[in-house]
Amino acid sequence: MSMSALFGTYARSELSFERGEGMRLFDQNGVAYLDFHSGIAVNALGHADPHLVAALKGAADKVWHTSNVFTIPEQERLAQRLVDSTFADSVFFTNSGAEALECAIKTARHYFFAKGEPDRFEILAFTGSFHGRTMGTIAAGGNPSYLEGFGPAMPGFTHVAPGDLALVEAAITPHTCAILIETVQGEGGVTAMTSEFMQGLRALCDKHGMLLVLDEVQCGYGRTGRFFAFEWSGITPDIVAVAKAIGGGFPLGACLAKGDVAASMVPGTHGSTYGGNPLATAVGNAVLDRILAPGFLDHVNQMGQKLAWHLQQLAQRFPDFVVEQRGKGLLAGIKITPPVRDFVARLRADHQLLAIGAGDNVLRLLPPLIVTEADIEEAIDKIAAAFSAIEAEVASVPAVD
Repeated sequence: MSMSALFGTYARSELSFERGEGMRLFDQNGVAYLDFHSGIAVNALGHADPHLVAALKGAADKVWHTSNVFTIPEQERLAQRLVDSTFADSVFFTNSGAEALECAIKTARHYFFAKGEPDRFEILAFTGSFHGRTMGTIAAGGNPSYLEGFGPAMPGFTHVAPGDLALVEAAITPHTCAILIETVQGEGGVTAMTSEFMQGLRALCDKHGMLLVLDEVQCGYGRTGRFFAFEWSGITPDIVAVAKAIGGGFPLGACLAKGDVAASMVPGTHGSTYGGNPLATAVGNAVLDRILAPGFLDHVNQMGQKLAWHLQQLAQRFPDFVVEQRGKGLLAGIKITPPVRDFVARLRADHQLLAIGAGDNVLRLLPPLIVTEADIEEAIDKIAAAFSAIEAEVASVPAVD
């Protein structure tokens, strides 16, 4: 591969794709790859969805960009539809998940500033988290490998391990304003928080007068079989950050908040040049058309159960390779014994299956939400074939006397 003019921040595969259709991507030679990667949970409706394509083409013939100093009708419509469909009363649109989290962090802190409590700015977050790559969001995530080399971490974040409510409460101080958590950790190892833990966090926030801020950038927007993953716990958050699936492949994110919390963000407190522009929100409305269509989330929930069942069968068949099953719905993972980066490469090169690794040596499976059981069975067969190939390779190595 020739030297690239790009920053060397990605360990890229040389594979590139020419087109996509539904569940599949096609390279320059016409070879089809089954997509259980979805651009890291972005392509919720697969590739070249006709409704999304038509929405983007229609918007492109009208207005591309005006900035947020003017009213943007598609943005207003998408915001109102999200308010009507969720816990939220107000929405701020961004270009990415990290920007949605930045808005969430700023909103939580400014809410207490506006209440006359400027000393309440610390946010309690969790180990194993991933909230983005900005200076603020890497500090919120607290992962040493992402912080290294960028100077001191932004102050105002405390981290504890998830799962222990007593540990969480012990970390709360008079300066704590919010708890920030991924309802299902994606990058950190595909760890789903229990309903009891999420309910406990809500209770702690109520007890101590704090805000509950959820990162549903990867696990929200239908991926677990409900619009938001937190709905499985029966709780109501104060702020939620979303992105990825909200644009179906077009850069779009959003920070959703309850009315009294959002009301503190007055003119001048935050902004975005591109966030929620006419093209992005036209596509966002088209995505929402599909996500909210009758039966769509029921299908996702059913496919999540099918995927979990097939992964259980895979684990029983290959107990030496599958250590643990994780995740929720179509954000699924299995902790494996082969190095996950090598295994992902093997799936891609030898079996034309696109998947992705996660922390703790977890194979992460993120199919488009349109996936069928036949697609799931095909993916499981490909993973099984890869495990069988490793078994054969190990068996062929001569024993050492």
